[in-house]
Amino acid sequence: MIDFNKDPFQHFDRLIKEAMAKQIPEANAMSVATVDEKGVPSVRIVYLKEVSKGGFVFYGNYNSHKGKDIETNPIVCLNFHWPAIWQQIRITGKAEKISAAESDAYFATRARLSQIGAWASHQSEEIPDIEWLSRRVQEYEKQFDGQVVPRPPHWGGWRVIPTEIEFWFGLGGRLHERHIYQRTEDGGWKTFLRSP
Repeated sequence: MIDFNKDPFQHFDRLIKEAMAKQIPEANAMSVATVDEKGVPSVRIVYLKEVSKGGFVFYGNYNSHKGKDIETNPIVCLNFHWPAIWQQIRITGKAEKISAAESDAYFATRARLSQIGAWASHQSEEIPDIEWLSRRVQEYEKQFDGQVVPRPPHWGGWRVIPTEIEFWFGLGGRLHERHIYQRTEDGGWKTFLRSP
């Protein structure tokens, strides 16, 4: 299913396009696993927004749980799981903040309420009640009434530069195919199969 003579990004592009063509719900949804300063893991679902400059890009609040984890330990793991077609893609790598210009460009495409929400929410922090958040949304709607909503300085993107990519294909008897690409010191890829 995988031709090791090709770049892993080509395989990723082909497989995610195939998943979308097969109408897999939320095909660009991926788990992001991080570890905090105490070694405690955490995982959540985010959306892949693009693959560019040799990495996988997602967005969020830099002050969130994931943002603080990445600041402490930038090594993360991403996982795409498409059970309807028995496929997974797991990516391990280093998360780096993308440029302010890239974050600005994406933020400008978001729905206005999502833009307001990026200002109103203290993501991952304790809040007194849902009305508190509603009031903050109203405050920022008033503040930016009739204006373009600028990107908050605490919000932006990360690009995960992979050190390993695994393409997993489910087969009967749990004899799954696991095709591995590992980054080498010279920037190339070591390729091999991993036992299921």
